[in-house]
Amino acid sequence: MLGNALLILTAMIWGTAFVFQRVGMERIEPITFNAARMALAAVAVGLVSAVPMPAERDKLSAMNEKEKERYRRNTIFGGICCGTFLAAASIFQQMGIVYTTAGKAGFITAMYMLLVPVIGFVLLGKRNSWIVWLAVLMGVAGMYLLCMDGSFRLTRGDTLICICAVLFSGHILCCDHFVKLGNPIRISAIQFATCTVISSVAALILEAPTVDKIVSAAIPILYCGIISGGAGYTLQIVAQKFTDPTIASLLMSLESVFAVIAGALILGERMATRELIGCVIMFAAIILVQIRGE
Repeated sequence: MLGNALLILTAMIWGTAFVFQRVGMERIEPITFNAARMALAAVAVGLVSAVPMPAERDKLSAMNEKEKERYRRNTIFGGICCGTFLAAASIFQQMGIVYTTAGKAGFITAMYMLLVPVIGFVLLGKRNSWIVWLAVLMGVAGMYLLCMDGSFRLTRGDTLICICAVLFSGHILCCDHFVKLGNPIRISAIQFATCTVISSVAALILEAPTVDKIVSAAIPILYCGIISGGAGYTLQIVAQKFTDPTIASLLMSLESVFAVIAGALILGERMATRELIGCVIMFAAIILVQIRGE
């Protein structure tokens, strides 16, 4: 219950962040925006990770030296691995949101809900119930209605967000693996530091970042960095200690619903009837896949 509650809170934070990301793109390039918000998240979570935790101290005291070394190594390597996936996924998402609405970007990003069980089955041999596979098929149908206009062609923004969804699936599975082997809070801090470095290098190569541009998008960067980034991704990593990765991906995909609501209320965005039907089918798939089939 604790893990599920934290993941729903995470979904609400992330869904609202799509609005701030959309607004931020009016003033700054996408990769520069991503680098700035990840730097803020790295500082925020880094400060939290530096605070001694009694539970962590007790856990380490019960380990021998070899186990402690393995634990620290998994923390560092896990943070770098998760950060690499996060950097790639968030860069594609930020570039894609330039060409689509906040609500649509939220629902396409939610494709990771469908991809996690598929990737887990193909690469890791994790078995899923028939209900999960039915939900995956429903999700594909919903994605078709949401993204295709009858010409079997994705728009530029849709394609970028679809790539982002694949990468976020890898991020969830990576978190699920390492969160049980290392310190979750420090894994989160290291992942943001890794993401900041990768995004900053990419921004310097592909864009022209300036302090003035960053200042002009200060409010969206602050929200996406500290609230969506620092708080949201740390809540995800902590919550995944208590929740199955497939269920975690489904709960977090509720960000798509919050994204549509926030986009409509704050930005006045509207979807076509076909796109709304696609959203409804995808949401039904999200609910259905949480039912345990035999």
